[in-house]
Amino acid sequence: MTVDQSADVLWYLLASTLVISALLARRVSLRGALGMAVGWIAIFGIILVLFGYSREIGGIATDVKQRVIGPEQRTEGSTLHIMMSADGHFWAQGEINGRPARFLIDSGATVTALSDDVARSAGINVDETGPGVAMQTANGTVIARRGSISGLTLGPIRTNDLPVIVSDRFNGVNVLGMNFLTRLKSWRVENREMVLEP
Repeated sequence: MTVDQSADVLWYLLASTLVISALLARRVSLRGALGMAVGWIAIFGIILVLFGYSREIGGIATDVKQRVIGPEQRTEGSTLHIMMSADGHFWAQGEINGRPARFLIDSGATVTALSDDVARSAGINVDETGPGVAMQTANGTVIARRGSISGLTLGPIRTNDLPVIVSDRFNGVNVLGMNFLTRLKSWRVENREMVLEP
């Protein structure tokens, strides 16, 4: 046992002795004392967890909020404003062929990519017979299939016949890439907001 560990043990023993002696002086029953001790341990445990994992808890809360009520986005005329999420990305709620879908907007992606379950529910025609497209992702190389979205709506923005790639290896994430962004009049990031102008 190191000197620091010995000091910690001594501190805990002294703190415990102080609490126990205070309870004995008040003539609190053993059952009541145990109940109080468990209550205080639970309170301190919750506080430690909240402080220790505040960033992770905030990220989870933001993700749940976005999945339940959608990402924070607003329309001003024909312009769409999307707030940066807690994870540092821009997530947008839109529709593919009239079916709701959530998108990560990624200017580093060349082409728009859809997870296969979203593509299926939106009725995307995927070329199963043509050659696959090898994609480099954070999780390694993925083979995707080509397809096309008849109608994509993002707030007030609508585009037709958008080429996409589809794979079951995208883990449920749909990405709007540069082939979507270059169809816009302009797009930019200002004060933690992405601004899209059709």
